[in-house]
Amino acid sequence: MEVSGAQMVAGLVLGVIALIFLVLKTKVHAFLALIIAASIAGLVGGMEPGKVADTISAGFGSTLASIGIVIGLGVMIGRILEVSGAAETLAYSLIKAVGKKKEEWAMAIAGYIVSIPIFVDSAFVILNPLVKALSKKTGKSVISLGVALAVGLVITHSLVPPTPGPLGVAGIFGVDIGLMIALGLLFAIPTMIAGVLYAKWLGKRIYQVPDDSELGFTRPNKQGAYQEFIELASTRENDLPSLGRSLLPIVLPILLIFLNTTLTALELTSGFYGILIFLGKPIIAVSIGLIVAIYALAGDLSRSKTLDRMEEGIQTAGIILLVTGAGGALGNVLRESGAGNFIAEKIADLPLPAILIPFFVATIVRLVQGSGTVAMITAASISAPILSQLDVNMALAAQAAAMGSMVFSYFNDSLFWVVNRMLGIRDVKEQIMVWSVPTTICWFVGLISLLIANTIF
Repeated sequence: MEVSGAQMVAGLVLGVIALIFLVLKTKVHAFLALIIAASIAGLVGGMEPGKVADTISAGFGSTLASIGIVIGLGVMIGRILEVSGAAETLAYSLIKAVGKKKEEWAMAIAGYIVSIPIFVDSAFVILNPLVKALSKKTGKSVISLGVALAVGLVITHSLVPPTPGPLGVAGIFGVDIGLMIALGLLFAIPTMIAGVLYAKWLGKRIYQVPDDSELGFTRPNKQGAYQEFIELASTRENDLPSLGRSLLPIVLPILLIFLNTTLTALELTSGFYGILIFLGKPIIAVSIGLIVAIYALAGDLSRSKTLDRMEEGIQTAGIILLVTGAGGALGNVLRESGAGNFIAEKIADLPLPAILIPFFVATIVRLVQGSGTVAMITAASISAPILSQLDVNMALAAQAAAMGSMVFSYFNDSLFWVVNRMLGIRDVKEQIMVWSVPTTICWFVGLISLLIANTIF
């Protein structure tokens, strides 16, 4: 029986509506909601019932086959960086390197680096004491420093593998992970600059510094004088791992993956080059990074404690793996149902740049349900089958899905509450200024950067 294009689209639309309703209004978890949405999209879209179930299983398995191991290894590295103090080392070192009067830039760059392997909420909690100490010593508003840190953290968390969200998006779009890392790091730069400029402006409007009161913060009439911070950094660094040891588990896997991407592109695949390509495969490169983290940073921990810390990381990754796999299942159903081909043909006739499809799908999903990871995975799942039929740069499309997920973080996003509570912001209007506005600025700058890159490439 031939299925009409209208029926295919009806399946997609009803599947998405069901997904949004289940996540927003029921107790059903995003993982199960994605499976249900995939089932509805396939059944209403005209697929045979048995084939729908098989297609869901195949999509789930193929997606996790490409990135599941890397997610597991990545979160274990992140956990070791957390408990060893390596994340703090990076922040202190950057503050000393950047110098006086530029602390916001130092905090943003620290966030930019630290959030590559560490979950953004955890990273902000770890580095927030540094923000408060810096505010006390320099007299700068804790708001400008904290927002700059949070901006740096959320950008690479959203755009750069091996963070699970962009890693999952790369897997669904079939994009080389090395290329995804390179583009994410590049797109993050103008976005971070815009975020820091806003943070500096906001710090003057909401001048708040830590104190010993019950609330933990005060708002003096005028800003305090700048004091030396280098002393505090130097004292604290005595208790932390060195900069070289702290950087190695992050930098080494990224360099190996880049090397793999470069040699493969140059078609240098035999002999010694073949060994380098093997070492640069993401699962091998990140495994090497984990081994380096264990022996370079966890030397003071016993064998049992080291294993416990890594298993804690794995526990946090479990649900990310399920959601990512379910997103792949939804995408596979849309491919097999024919909805992707049908919509692609219609979109090809529109003046709208196809690259914006994943961007705006991610935007809508993020606004509805709050999770950036779920938003970008859903956007990739829906748009990849459509874009695969069009002349689109899939690497840019993957970044588009990731960037669209940064829009207007508010009450349904856990990071909104982490940032505002830890910076002592209780007024709703100020909470929106502190975190909803900067994430939207990052989203807008990402959109402009994306359109420019799409014009060039």
